[in-house]
Amino acid sequence: MYLRLCKAKSTTSCPSCTNVVLNVIVLVSEVVMGDIRQSLLPRDVLSAAKELLYHLDIYICNLVQSGRQPPQVDSKTQELVEEFILHAPKDRNTPARRMSALQELQLLEIMCSCFQEQSRDTVRQLMFSALFSLQRNQADESRMALLGKLVSMAIAVGRVPILECGATWLQRSHRVYCVRLAQVLVDDYCSLVPGSGPTLQNIHNASPRFCCQFITAVTTLFDLTTEELTPPLELLQMIVSWIQDDPGLVLINFLNTALSGNQPISSLDVTPLGGLMRWCVKAPLAYRRDKKEGLTNGTTEGEPEVGPLFSALHLSVLQVLMLLPNILNEKGLFGRLALLQVDSLAALTSDLSRLLDQADKHTHTSSADTRVPSQLALDRLAQALQVAMANGALLCSREDLRAICSRLPHNNLLQLVLSGPVLYYNNIHTPPLAFSPHAAHSPIAPHPTHPAHTPQATHPPSHPQYPAQPFMTGMPFPFRPSH
Repeated sequence: MYLRLCKAKSTTSCPSCTNVVLNVIVLVSEVVMGDIRQSLLPRDVLSAAKELLYHLDIYICNLVQSGRQPPQVDSKTQELVEEFILHAPKDRNTPARRMSALQELQLLEIMCSCFQEQSRDTVRQLMFSALFSLQRNQADESRMALLGKLVSMAIAVGRVPILECGATWLQRSHRVYCVRLAQVLVDDYCSLVPGSGPTLQNIHNASPRFCCQFITAVTTLFDLTTEELTPPLELLQMIVSWIQDDPGLVLINFLNTALSGNQPISSLDVTPLGGLMRWCVKAPLAYRRDKKEGLTNGTTEGEPEVGPLFSALHLSVLQVLMLLPNILNEKGLFGRLALLQVDSLAALTSDLSRLLDQADKHTHTSSADTRVPSQLALDRLAQALQVAMANGALLCSREDLRAICSRLPHNNLLQLVLSGPVLYYNNIHTPPLAFSPHAAHSPIAPHPTHPAHTPQATHPPSHPQYPAQPFMTGMPFPFRPSH
């Protein structure tokens, strides 16, 4: 019957008749997918998985061709995927099916070929979603394990369609799972297999979208709070070289993302700019802390200096920020869309204050040795803030900025930024977009209702050997808006 319907579809010229036939084919496909379980049970695990992938491809092709909106895989098909590909038991009384390492490798090769041979991107994306969209059930652990192995293999053998699907998955999934996938890839290519770094390096050319999402996930994973959460040197070198070669790389997903106010709060940031800025600002103090701990444990001999890498990365981030005005103006978003969020900035200044405290308490060297990395971190923060605000990446009043930075010690450059002019935007009366996943959680109240801030009374200085960060109202500033 199924083959007869397919033949009828190909010979029917009436559009309405064609739609009816397509809808019937989808219904028949769903029935076939629902009844296929009994034929898969006697097969060995690899043969059953291969057969299910074949039927899944046909089912999704018919689903897309039917024009049903939105195209969505039914629950019975999801259950089959979990049972015969992810090998999650259907019920407690059914023993879990297991693959040998060789069978698992063969399955990954079959999946790579399946995505490579499918020419329609919509079908590939739906199939990838049917296999790896998180369902919040016990099969998610198996789903994540298989996903990590598939993406890792796709990087190794250059399967671009899988990397493109992986980029979409990273964009839509919870950040906790995105970080887990990033950790698997970093372990595979920067830790477990020596000399495999150049293979990972190639994702920049193979799939810039995946590379951008990977950078965002990696900067979320490695937040420099501990030595274990500092990026491996080889990974850092890769990211610096990627952005130096192509500064626009970090904006690719932003440029290709439909703006929406419904971005999930739990998703990754739309660009890695916030994470890269956090790396550059915290690095002088975080790596100094880790170096001291390593000296205590005798583990840092022969390690190369990372300072020049972070200096180069900081310059690249500033250059990317300076690309934004033209892009935001073309989209009519200058002054309306913030790519750097106030709550992320508040978290960064809090982390920086804590690192400065640690540097003060645990130093056993001269105060000059302590102040050099501290002032470098504050200089980078000031530079990033000024460039971000001037180019529309950070929408924040100077009053709110002073509140956020009130606990930081004095720094000449930061003082200039905090006492700078009010920034005006051409479309200041246009309400800002609620695009960022974190825009609704800003720790700073809206400007019209913000109480008068008295930082010295509310936040006593936490760094006694540094002067507090005052605000000098009469301090001249050479730049004023021309309009």
